[in-house]
Amino acid sequence: MDPVVDIIIPTYKPGEEFVSLIEALEGQSIKPNKIIVMNTEEKYFESLKYFEAPKYGKAPLNKYSNIEVHHLSLREFDHGRTRNRGVQKSRAPYFVCMTQDALPADEYLLENLLKPLLEGSAQISYARQLPRADCDEIERFTRAFNYPAQSCIKGREDIEKMGIKAFFCSNVCAAYERRVFEESGGFIRHTIFNEDMIYASGVVRAGGRIAYAADAQVVHSHNYNWIQNFHRNFDLGVSHAQYPEVFAGLRSESEGIKLVKQTARYLWENGKGGRILTLLWRSGWKFLGYRLGKNYKRLPPRVVSLCSMNQNYWK
Repeated sequence: MDPVVDIIIPTYKPGEEFVSLIEALEGQSIKPNKIIVMNTEEKYFESLKYFEAPKYGKAPLNKYSNIEVHHLSLREFDHGRTRNRGVQKSRAPYFVCMTQDALPADEYLLENLLKPLLEGSAQISYARQLPRADCDEIERFTRAFNYPAQSCIKGREDIEKMGIKAFFCSNVCAAYERRVFEESGGFIRHTIFNEDMIYASGVVRAGGRIAYAADAQVVHSHNYNWIQNFHRNFDLGVSHAQYPEVFAGLRSESEGIKLVKQTARYLWENGKGGRILTLLWRSGWKFLGYRLGKNYKRLPPRVVSLCSMNQNYWK
């Protein structure tokens, strides 16, 4: 008998790629018990109910009976609290958090993602993220750096060796054991970023384990420009500053330096040395955003809001 698993997907202005995600989830080897959609702003969702594309035929949101849609306002949205509300609407022993722009690479995503949890070797499992076809070479290498081809299991014995990567987990696609989730108190209720890693750090420090399931794969990447990278890393720095009990004393900036060096070597060895200047430009803005984010308390509130990708958080 297949395990009972629900999928929780926060959405905001979903489009055709969300329809593709629903179709791919309904075609999994382990079919979801429920797909719980936590949508921000109902007005952006209405037209999708009747969206039909030649590839899919009847609008998926009307075709399947296991889809629940719950609406909230933009002011109500929070990365942790919204997902917690989604979990509360589920009774399944396992649930998977996904984002609306992640697409399963095959029909075995859920099967491979749940395997470490069903075997008892981990309490959290996250998927490998593959680059989209339009992904540039710098972001493509970043995906390979953060999501390699080899699976692994991480526990508290790995913290000293791996630094911040011991807690690395991504709600782009991650599976959770409900019992442990509830015992641990769930995701942090109000956070600008990193609700997945903050939760994962608590599980690991309590003796639990995180599985990186490289055979569970989703297609997901962004071609951020320099200002988007600045905003995103500002929020990352804010998160690290707000939760020193999670991130203080762990290697994080050194991982970034390592990534830049390895990316530069990759570009040079593949005849794309001209892209190294682009890499350094992007990396400089990422670093500046991160350092300002870590020191956000010293900045005027107006500047903080302008620097942030998630401006509604500050309201």
